[in-house]
Amino acid sequence: MLENLNLTRPLVFFDIESTGVNPQRDRIVELSIIKLLPEGGDERTTRRLNPTIPIPAGASQIHGIYDADVAHAPTFVQIAQNLHKYLEGCDLGGYNIQGFDIPLLVEEFRRAGIEFAVADRRIIDAYTIFTKLYPRTLTAAYKFFCNKDLEGAHGAEADTLATMEVLAGQLAKHPELPLDLTELSKFCDNRDPDAIDSQRRFKFVNGIATVNFGKYSGQPLREVAVNEPGFLRWILRGDFSDEVKNIASDALAGKFPVPESC
Repeated sequence: MLENLNLTRPLVFFDIESTGVNPQRDRIVELSIIKLLPEGGDERTTRRLNPTIPIPAGASQIHGIYDADVAHAPTFVQIAQNLHKYLEGCDLGGYNIQGFDIPLLVEEFRRAGIEFAVADRRIIDAYTIFTKLYPRTLTAAYKFFCNKDLEGAHGAEADTLATMEVLAGQLAKHPELPLDLTELSKFCDNRDPDAIDSQRRFKFVNGIATVNFGKYSGQPLREVAVNEPGFLRWILRGDFSDEVKNIASDALAGKFPVPESC
């Protein structure tokens, strides 16, 4: 069924194994990519990377990659330029990539001094499609849509291949799903329309910029900036994205987000 997708440019499926689940702090240890080409066929590559920080035992127990396995592997910085060029002009596909893989990839590129733009790419997230249809894991999705057990789960290549098969199964089982990538990307879009930042640390409540986490959750950002500026300074020192830190910094300077319609 994937050959029936209307590809106007390459669609890159990818999966990341990492040192943990915090995009601002953790690093990639394995990256698998399958690029579907508009003219047909695909290109595949899987690469392990030296994260330059120790891999926690808990993470290694999940994906089976240990410090010794990547000791002589290239770092992300060493491959960043070529990878950025390889992904240029491509849409992105994967499993839960909106929640983790894309934010981590963006942060890895940022640490390498490269801006990785996502806004102009169509995002096809089989996890989002799946959770909108059936709330399950990748293993369960693979069993349900492909009627097979997922061997080698939590290996980047196995998960990437399984994701592609799951999407093919979803398209076959649900003909109401659009084959046009723009429409399918819209179906995958589960962003909060009131969110100010992609991590949903701040959001608009009745048009007012509001803190959306921690002990000041639900309080207007303007009031927090005036009465509890230490909270915003804590954000500036913490493991938060540049986007979140910029909002906090602007608030300390008396500048606050407003809805686009204003």
